[in-house]
Amino acid sequence: MAEVEPGVAAAAAGQALRGRVAVVTGGASGIGFALARGLAQRGARVLLADLAGASAAAETLRAEGLEAAGCTADVASESATAAMAAAAEASFGGLDILVNNAGIYTSLTPRPFEELDLEEWRRVLEVNVLGTFLSCRAVLPAMRRRGGGRIITISSGVAFKGNPYMAHYVASKGAVVSLTRALATELGRHNVLVNSVAPGFTLSDGVLRNPVLVAGVQEPSLRGRVLARDMLPGDLVGAVCFFAGPDAAFITGQTLVVDGGSYFH
Repeated sequence: MAEVEPGVAAAAAGQALRGRVAVVTGGASGIGFALARGLAQRGARVLLADLAGASAAAETLRAEGLEAAGCTADVASESATAAMAAAAEASFGGLDILVNNAGIYTSLTPRPFEELDLEEWRRVLEVNVLGTFLSCRAVLPAMRRRGGGRIITISSGVAFKGNPYMAHYVASKGAVVSLTRALATELGRHNVLVNSVAPGFTLSDGVLRNPVLVAGVQEPSLRGRVLARDMLPGDLVGAVCFFAGPDAAFITGQTLVVDGGSYFH
């Protein structure tokens, strides 16, 4: 069987999410943009939220015939996440799907635990964990008004493997996995399903702008995979859209590792 180019399946996925409204944080580039495009190709109307570039990214999707809008948002800000949820309802009349993709990783330099900077540690936890919490809390009223919804967090395979030299990032993604499980137990009564997708090392736009990170992580990642090729943002689209769609209607509290067979979870 011929290998399918990452993301191509999304274009042929039909309209499984027609009528749904999705918010993708960190949606202006890299993994977030690939996920926003995949959701839109399946019929969703998508709000891309990011610190910068969200409106331009949404315009790119609209030029492809997809329904998208952009808004500026810092997920570590309570007021900004509230405004993000309001923007989704104002733009598209509701909110059904949240993809918590925004996070700090691509700007980090691997270093031993005792050399980690305190302020960097705080900022990683603030964005990756607090940002997920605030985004989830902001969208819940809108999801309840719609009778339910889907929350998909983007965690990481490092939460299970305990990779060295990134202790703050590993800790933050472990917290995201645990938060996913806790929210699933609380929100099921509202028909809000909460699941997580845990990527392996992905050659996103941001990662490629950090040569130190690529030099330290790319080759060991390739060596440890059953599918020995680079992972690209498009490789995550199917898993996220599955959790967002009708085929995952009785699944919650789960984490799906997408890493080419590096870690069996």
